[in-house]
Amino acid sequence: MTSLAALGPPFSIPAAPTPLPAPVRLIGNEALAVELQLPSSLWRGPDATALLAGNRSWPGYAARATVYAGHQFGRYTRQLGDGRALLVAEIDTASGPRELQLKGAGPTPYARGADGRAVLRSSIREYLASEAMRALGVPTTRALSLVTSPLAVQRECTETAAVVCRVAPSFLRFGHFEYHARNGTPEPLAVLADHAIERHFAHLLDIADVFERRALWLTDVIERQARLIAMWQTLGFCHGVMNTDNCSILGLTLDYGPFGFMERFRAHHVCNHSDTEGRYAYAAQPAIGQWNCARLIDACTSLLHDDPAAAAERARALQAVYERAYDRAVMQRWRAKLGLLEVRVGDAALINRLLTLMQQGRCDFTQTFRALGGDDPTAMRTRFAEPEPFDAWLVDWRQRSIAEGSSERERRARMCRTNPAIVLRNDLAQTAIDAAERGDASELMGLVRVLQRPFDEHAVDARYAEPAPAHRPELEVSCSS
Repeated sequence: MTSLAALGPPFSIPAAPTPLPAPVRLIGNEALAVELQLPSSLWRGPDATALLAGNRSWPGYAARATVYAGHQFGRYTRQLGDGRALLVAEIDTASGPRELQLKGAGPTPYARGADGRAVLRSSIREYLASEAMRALGVPTTRALSLVTSPLAVQRECTETAAVVCRVAPSFLRFGHFEYHARNGTPEPLAVLADHAIERHFAHLLDIADVFERRALWLTDVIERQARLIAMWQTLGFCHGVMNTDNCSILGLTLDYGPFGFMERFRAHHVCNHSDTEGRYAYAAQPAIGQWNCARLIDACTSLLHDDPAAAAERARALQAVYERAYDRAVMQRWRAKLGLLEVRVGDAALINRLLTLMQQGRCDFTQTFRALGGDDPTAMRTRFAEPEPFDAWLVDWRQRSIAEGSSERERRARMCRTNPAIVLRNDLAQTAIDAAERGDASELMGLVRVLQRPFDEHAVDARYAEPAPAHRPELEVSCSS
């Protein structure tokens, strides 16, 4: 299979990392290193920290930066690209190809005047979030290591620099295809699409007709995106910056900037204080996912047939894929959160009644669903602003469950496997950040261990499952990192 680096220009260009002064490895992901089959000499050797900081080159590989475009908050930006993320290795594993990127390794030709660095604060959040999402079963990029440095970086205030080594089968984004659709000739777009299919969608290679193969590829990409956002919605996860350049063609959660797990349920919760218009609010995420997929279809229409009319017809058919896939996936997950197995009329109304009650009572999203799967759901009635409507809902839900014929014990067990006891709350991340900035990584490492077992509330200190105190203002997170 052809690697991304082997495609060369115009898809990527060589770009050397900028050395990081006095690097220190703050944390490393031992399990992921084993999965990647990294030699001990590479992972634990004397040059390992320098390698993960970008101060040494990966053996046999020249670092590269890729070029892409994207719609940012609805507006098209002609060229973005890897401004501070460098592709430093492509390796084959038993699980398939993996790309390694260093984020924060210095400016590239696509940095647009920025310093190319990442700060410790946002790097810790990315490390924690990517590993937490994986434990929750959500498709995501991974974090291999986090290296810090005393180098000062200016954001809203002066912070210290850090580099995350992140891992994914591919970091190709919708924006890569938008760039090649709008710049230059059509050939690079076709080359990139066919590369993606060969390397990451090999199950489609038996389709002889190239146009049908590409249409099925886009169908797969769109369905993955729909399923991903269904998972976000049913976990109360808000991405914060759902630009097309932050959408993975593999349906991975990509680029952890101003993300957040919603605590007090609000349909229009906005986790990014830079998003003043609420474009990427919790309730808007499904529609934004569809809008982003439409932009990908627009970019790739020319790949669907050599006759423009036939290509446009195929593109129109693809526009309907997202909504069907999302509706199917999100209802399946909402039912699972309530311990329900069968598809029945009225399920959407039952779920929406609960969410409405949660919003009225400003109920904690994660705790509410976890408690419903507990021994006595009636004990949580006082959490609701109006307990009587909740009592009525509880009766209807139990009747709906009994009608399926499964026992209450079986239903509770299913719900405990579906509804986490622990998510990465902003105050937990901030506590780890504060300690790390003082030179103490123990809180960070402890939190990683907790997040790796999100469904086991008995395995950890109960404080990890508690929301921030009601009197404490919610932490505001911005795009600055």
